Amino acid sequence: MNIVEKDLSDIIFKSALNVHKALGPGLLESAYQKCLMLELINQGIVVHKEVQVDINYLDAVIQNAYKIDLLVADKIIIECKAIDAIAPVHIAQVMTYLRLSEKKLGILINFNVPLLKEGYKRIVL
Repeated sequence: MNIVEKDLSDIIFKSALNVHKALGPGLLESAYQKCLMLELINQGIVVHKEVQVDINYLDAVIQNAYKIDLLVADKIIIECKAIDAIAPVHIAQVMTYLRLSEKKLGILINFNVPLLKEGYKRIVL
């Protein structure tokens, strides 16, 4: 399925909203991550979970230097959280993932909120 980032972003938000409505806040990050992945796969979107990424540093390859929670259609990085509040360090984390993976769009989702829109942040590099 060849779909642009904007359309994917809309699908991701609606899917995350479905997960949040069904489960509510208070679970572990891994539960939300798996449910969101299932929502997206059921819509025919290719999703990879916990993608290990290497980095180059000082002419050496550092294997499995970081892990992307979900990689959607090889275009969008999703970082799932179940925390009290999104902090600047979480945004910086997604920005670093985008830069190192050469992706343009990341989505940070904190499911531990009363309303999902309060925990949903699009990050463009």
